[in-house]
Amino acid sequence: MLGNHSQEQEFIYTYAYRGEEADLCRLEMRSFFGFEPQLDIIKSTIKIDPSRSPFIKERIEVMYEGNDLADILEQVEQIQLGDATFKVICIKMNDLEKSQKISYQGRRDIERDIGWRMNGVADVHHPDKIFGITTLGGRWFFGKYRKNKAVWLHHLQKPREYSTALSTRVARAVSNIAVPNPEGVQAIDPCCGIGTVLVEALSMGMNIVGRDINPLVVDGARENIAHFQFEGEVTKGDIADVSKNYDVAIIDMPYNLATHATPEEQFEILKHARRFAEKVVVITIETMDHMVEEAGFVIADRCEARKGRFSRQVLVCV
Repeated sequence: MLGNHSQEQEFIYTYAYRGEEADLCRLEMRSFFGFEPQLDIIKSTIKIDPSRSPFIKERIEVMYEGNDLADILEQVEQIQLGDATFKVICIKMNDLEKSQKISYQGRRDIERDIGWRMNGVADVHHPDKIFGITTLGGRWFFGKYRKNKAVWLHHLQKPREYSTALSTRVARAVSNIAVPNPEGVQAIDPCCGIGTVLVEALSMGMNIVGRDINPLVVDGARENIAHFQFEGEVTKGDIADVSKNYDVAIIDMPYNLATHATPEEQFEILKHARRFAEKVVVITIETMDHMVEEAGFVIADRCEARKGRFSRQVLVCV
């Protein structure tokens, strides 16, 4: 069978993670796609910008598929690029057995063979369009290629920073776990600190507001958001005063020396979050399953985010 005959557009994603980030990556993948991939490559009808994730490496938007490479070579002859330049990338990640893996030279040969069949001008350095090809599940897939731009790296240097703040990678993953599909979702970070989560969420186009009881960190969050030229509302106030309802809340439990919350205060935070949010993602350095459940939540999913000896729990509560 030639061509992509499914009714829905399909996408191929590859992803990678550091060993200590494996659990966080898997939770983000479950949040995006509804299941946990067994390999570091996945096919889905769900469209995700690769740059949203700290773990997704690249995406192929499938144009053609076939039983073998010959099927792809035949189909790419249909492509008419005119004066536009192009490049073809045979991605390294696939599900082939180790003995069948395609060598570096083999991938270059595939790229060259496809390039010869396409109607356009090849340019490996500054192409107008990039296409990708890979094999998965015994079939070959070809389409528009998009690489992760590692946006969160640009957010590492903030005007205001706390040593105990979430890393930009963790903040970005947590934002995606909380809001995998931003369309129509209203979110709040009611203990936002200096706005690490807010910056990542706003950079992905999420509709999120921030709040904190500490006026100094509210000023810091506003400064950080403005520094990256995002627009986001951050108000000073207690979580008890939140009167509007939200689809989701992201709560990084306060634990630094200045704002460490007592167990009673943590429970109050959870009770108020239950009042105004349908879903809450809690980040905590302490085990608080009993407290979360006592506040009226069910823990739907979870992971551990580690960095060296330091560990955080990420709880998806509904």
